Amino acid sequence: MNVSVVVFPGSNCDQDAVRALASFSGRPVAQVWHGDPALPAATDLVILPGGFSYGDYLRTGAMAARSPIMEAVRRHAYEGGLVLGICNGFQILTEARLLPGTLLPNKTLTFVCKPCTLRVERTDTPFTGAFRPNQVVQFPIAHHEGLFYLPEKELDELEQRGQVVFRYASPEGSVAPEASPNGSLRNIAGIVNERGNVLGLMPHPERASDPVLGERDGLLVWQSVAGWIEGGH
Repeated sequence: MNVSVVVFPGSNCDQDAVRALASFSGRPVAQVWHGDPALPAATDLVILPGGFSYGDYLRTGAMAARSPIMEAVRRHAYEGGLVLGICNGFQILTEARLLPGTLLPNKTLTFVCKPCTLRVERTDTPFTGAFRPNQVVQFPIAHHEGLFYLPEKELDELEQRGQVVFRYASPEGSVAPEASPNGSLRNIAGIVNERGNVLGLMPHPERASDPVLGERDGLLVWQSVAGWIEGGH
């Protein structure tokens, strides 16, 4: 599994992703500067990490979505390559229109940093094949703009197309408004594009991939991706 992590000015979770993927795969992980014109050859998975790209200037993810490297990321996605945007990376994907919707300020209007539980809505994507249907997992969150928003009609269409992959839930798996840490509509924590090869996820699986950190559910994401690639998709 060949992984490339894009680094923007202000990224602060890039090394977390590099360490998690290198530890999991046993292979070097490429770090790609935002100003580079191309991704390394044979890249299987591109990760847009969390942080505050360009200091969240103008809007979260707005400047990063216009970085030179994003043309290569778009081509990678259009050709069927896998792309995972985590936290700020999710925001970048919506700004780049690789995913629908937008991420608004949390309902509390404060930065929220804590563990949270998620329910897995689909297990047939490249990112979720190692999960069980409706499995409840724990990933940490750390964001100020995590409230996923789409107009009601477009939200209905998103649901009908099965693009919601993760929802905030109680430890028992109940999806109720109080289980959402940020007010995200319909408790949406992660979505894919229609093709299923681009995932935006607000919680951080890379911070739940090492027993030293007390959480290992994030390993299931990397196991899913590795299984998908090894299966010849």
